[in-house]
Amino acid sequence: MALKTTHPVLGPRALNRATLDRQLLLRPAPLGAEEAVDHLVGLQAQNTKPPYYALAARLDGFRPEQLSTLMESRQVARIVSLRSTVHTHTARDAVGLRRLVQAGAIDRELKMFRKGLDGVDLDRLTALATEYVEERPRTPKELREHLLREWPDADAQALTIAARCLLLMVQVTPRGLWGRSGQVALTTVRTWFDGVEDEAADLDETVLRYLGAFGPASVKDMQTWCGLTRLRPAFERLRPGLLVFRDERGTELFDLPDAPRPDEDTPAPPRFLPEFDNLLLSHADRTRVVPAAHHGRTWTGNQAHRTFLVDGFVAGIWHLDEAKDRTTLTIEPFAGMTRATRTALTAEAERTLRLMTPPGTPYDIVHKEGADSGRPSKGTED
Repeated sequence: MALKTTHPVLGPRALNRATLDRQLLLRPAPLGAEEAVDHLVGLQAQNTKPPYYALAARLDGFRPEQLSTLMESRQVARIVSLRSTVHTHTARDAVGLRRLVQAGAIDRELKMFRKGLDGVDLDRLTALATEYVEERPRTPKELREHLLREWPDADAQALTIAARCLLLMVQVTPRGLWGRSGQVALTTVRTWFDGVEDEAADLDETVLRYLGAFGPASVKDMQTWCGLTRLRPAFERLRPGLLVFRDERGTELFDLPDAPRPDEDTPAPPRFLPEFDNLLLSHADRTRVVPAAHHGRTWTGNQAHRTFLVDGFVAGIWHLDEAKDRTTLTIEPFAGMTRATRTALTAEAERTLRLMTPPGTPYDIVHKEGADSGRPSKGTED
C-alpha cells in the first residue's frame, strides 16, 4: 500500500512573506523598470497611472520617466492580455502572453457578445480591422464606425469587442505616458514592434515565471491570474522539478526550489499600491494578502480602491487629490493604528510623493482615523 505523501504546511504569514519577496515589496529592488516589468510578468494597466505607482512601491529610485521612456521606445506597451484586461508588458510578453491566454478569458469575452454579431463573418472582420488600424492608429470610435459600415445591423459594442478580442492590438503612445497621456488609439503588434516573434509563450515556462513572481501557488491561483483553465497537466509535467507545500486548508501549492521563502516574522514595511495591483488579483485565495475581515472592502461596485499594506497585509485604502497647487494623500485605515504605524505610513507616503510628484510640489498627508485624525503632515517635494 502506497504511503500518503505529507507536504509541509505554509500558513498565511509564510505565504505572505514569500509572495511579497517575489513581488519586490519587502525592500526596494535595485532593478530597472523593464527588468521589473519582465520579472512581474506584466503590470495591471486598466487605468493609466497604476503601472507607475506599482513600480514606485517596488523599485529603488524609480522615476515615472523611466517607464514612459520604455513606452515611447516601444520596449513595453499596453495591451489586452491576462484576464482579458489591459496590462503593461514587455514587447516579448505583449505578443507571447497574449497569444498564450487567448483561449481563456479573451475568447470567453468574445462569446459573451456573440449574439450582437449575428451575420458577421469574423474572418472578414479581422481582415478589415487589421487593414484599417495598420494604415494608422485608430480610436475605438473610428474602428467601430468603420466596421458598422460593413455590418450596419450588428451591435456596435459587440463589433468593437470582437476586434479587441481577435486582433493583437496595442494602445499606442502618448496613451499611458506620464503627465501627457492621450486617448486610446490602436494598431497591431506587428506594426508597433520590430523583430518580436509572433508566437505564443511556452506554457511550462510561463508556469515557472508565474511561480517566480507570485508563488508558492496552486493550480487555481495561476488560472485566476491568467484567465486560462485546465492547467493541471502543465503543473504535473513540472512537478518533479518543483517543491510542493500545502496551505492550512490542504490546498496543494507549488514552488520553485530556489525561490525565496523568508521567515514569516520578516519585517514588511508599509507600501502604497495602486488600484488593480496584481498582488491582489493573482490568487484564487487572497487571504495571503487580504485578511478575511477586510474581504470586499477594497472595492466599490466594479471600481478597485488604492490600498496600503501594514505588516504585509491590506490594512486600508488611500486617496490622492492632485489639485493644481497642492497634492493631498489621504490614508483611510480599516481599523485603529498605533502611533508607530501612523509614523511609518507617513514616511512611506512621503517617499511615494517624492517619487511621483514634480519637484517643488507642496503636499499634505492626512490620516482619517486615530489620535492624529485629520491632522495633516505638510511637506514639499524638493
